[in-house]
Amino acid sequence: MKKLVAELKEHVRFKETTEPGDLVLLVAKEPQMLVYALVTAIERDETRKDEWWHLSMKVLTVPAQPLTWTLRHEQFTGQEIFSMGGEERFMKAVQFAVTPAVGQPSSQAKKKSGLRLVK
Repeated sequence: MKKLVAELKEHVRFKETTEPGDLVLLVAKEPQMLVYALVTAIERDETRKDEWWHLSMKVLTVPAQPLTWTLRHEQFTGQEIFSMGGEERFMKAVQFAVTPAVGQPSSQAKKKSGLRLVK
């Protein structure tokens, strides 16, 4: 799993934090899984003395599958590989580059035009 995670880090741009609304990459060795999920909520597990969090997600399959995992901060931010049911897992939020809509100039293009409105 460490080798797979190291290879993913070379090809995928990850975020350091995970928040509701983020897309995360879920990786599992058994059952073999590499899927995206949308984080819908992060809530503190008040029943535990240590800080554990309920992460509610929608796995982006057809149809979307609801999923809730209870994890520590280090686990859901990709700082450590963890196990569930004896099987290794990895989770980390993905940073996607936002591109302008077709036909819409980017903010850089606006700055570089050099044109001024003269009245």
